[in-house]
Amino acid sequence: MRILMFIFIFISLTQHGGAHGPEGCNHEGGLCRVGNCISGEYLAQFCFEPIILCCKNLPPTTTKS
Repeated sequence: MRILMFIFIFISLTQHGGAHGPEGCNHEGGLCRVGNCISGEYLAQFCFEPIILCCKNLPPTTTKS
């Protein structure tokens, strides 16, 4: 019975709300991080909502001369 409960929890975590999973994050050029994105990155989506974030590098800024 515990095994069934574990399987149910795992499936529910992978199918949660806006989570796209690590494959989608990596495919779009992001990295999955626990907690917060590091400096120079922004939150693009969730790998596993709400704990594991998909962070992408900030685009380079352009300056007008």
